[in-house]
Amino acid sequence: MKAAFLIAYIAHMLAIAGILGLLLHQWNKSPRKLSPGVLHSAATALIAGLVMVGSFTAAKPDETLNHTKIGIKLLVVLIILGISYLNLKKSELKKNVWLLLLGLTLLNIVIATTWH
Repeated sequence: MKAAFLIAYIAHMLAIAGILGLLLHQWNKSPRKLSPGVLHSAATALIAGLVMVGSFTAAKPDETLNHTKIGIKLLVVLIILGISYLNLKKSELKKNVWLLLLGLTLLNIVIATTWH
């Protein structure tokens, strides 16, 4: 189970980095367009996160899982998924929606790295 946890962890990190990179790629674009990769990366991050939570007790039996942190991160990634899905087919991504997606992604990263 440690191997499954590690693979899911790496996939989760790459997926979050993918969301961030794809959003930052639109920094100077006019008009901004949401890449389908943001939706796919968010779905990958969600699935990898669920695998990590499911295999946590077997991979790290001496640690306890912080369910509040996991719940907030789950909510954030679900919001990213929802906003991405709603804006995927639009010809232009509004600046406030882009900033919201970027802020939620950064919030997810900050929660993951600072909340212990």
